[in-house]
Amino acid sequence: MITTAFPYLTILIFIASMLVFLEHKTKAKLFEYLPAIVILYFTVMTLSTLELWTKTEEINSIYKSFKSNLLPAMIFLMLLQSDIRIILKLGKKILLTFFLASLSISLGFIIMFALLNGFFEEGAWKAFGALSGSWMGGTGNMVAIQSALELPDSKMGYVLLIDSIDYAIWVMILLALVPFAKRFNQWTKADGDILKKLSSTLDTSENKKSIDFPSLFMMLGLALMVSFIAQALAPLLPITNFLTQTTWVVIMATLAGVLFGMTPLSKEASAQPLANIMLYLIVALIASRANFTELTQAPLYIFAGFIIIVIHASIMVVFAKIFKLDLFSLGVASLANIGGVASAPILAGAYHKALIPIGVLMAMMGYIVGTFMGLGVSQVLKFISI
Repeated sequence: MITTAFPYLTILIFIASMLVFLEHKTKAKLFEYLPAIVILYFTVMTLSTLELWTKTEEINSIYKSFKSNLLPAMIFLMLLQSDIRIILKLGKKILLTFFLASLSISLGFIIMFALLNGFFEEGAWKAFGALSGSWMGGTGNMVAIQSALELPDSKMGYVLLIDSIDYAIWVMILLALVPFAKRFNQWTKADGDILKKLSSTLDTSENKKSIDFPSLFMMLGLALMVSFIAQALAPLLPITNFLTQTTWVVIMATLAGVLFGMTPLSKEASAQPLANIMLYLIVALIASRANFTELTQAPLYIFAGFIIIVIHASIMVVFAKIFKLDLFSLGVASLANIGGVASAPILAGAYHKALIPIGVLMAMMGYIVGTFMGLGVSQVLKFISI
């Protein structure tokens, strides 16, 4: 049984690194249905349930220190890759579709929780608040909201269950609908030429600098400095029921990432791998405090996730008819929110390789707005739960 910090951290980092390595090197079918980050969570959670480590004072201290200090740095690096000026080039109709997807997902959470609130255990609104961050942004947004809402790590298992099972089925449905795009577009009377013109003007890989040691080291130092400054300023700002000290840290790191994303630093390729390393370590830390015996309402949460998707899809189809939106825009906007940069480009590529940059940029938009919109949804869910 592990009682000290070094072996505790070593095991978490080793498991995370091996899973990432296997995902990218073996191309095993398993990772198509369960991403490495989901397998990481449930692997570490299993070890925690088996009590491979105990919550000694030393382990508790290193857990709190690493998680609180890495989170703002991860948020900053994640958003550094999102130059909002390039995203705005997507055009009004594409951006409208993206925000329609975000709004319909928000309504899905609110309507579902209003219907099922009485069946969930106390504080369930926090779990769905964290999930809303993931489903309107990505895993990084989910972790940011989890920290801001002070959601117990033991309840993150519910969030990851919905985020993996419900999301995987939704991806398969959207990919299966690709052959029906022409008939759907005829029904909505959508203009398909706009996508061809738009894809020719966008290239998300252009002028991207290669990873090198000096830039990698510089990005690490900058991210940690942003984390330090955000945590130093947070205690000086006003605190409310909504704006806690941790929430201020998340907001400042988010704004710093968006602002620096409009500088030449957005072209530094080192930001993405560093952000991913921090994200995997944070997820492993969260899982290390969870326990399978605490997930007593798993089927209900998974069912709730499907209700959210059904509401989201229904609203999207209605507005597609009103605004004459094409199936490509609807599907990619949906996955840019629910799946993020890992799946939106895949769906875009299923329509045409030239459309992949649109999927990437829409997913990047999710990173920017996911935390703010997720925090907003969380407050509505909190009000409903009272």
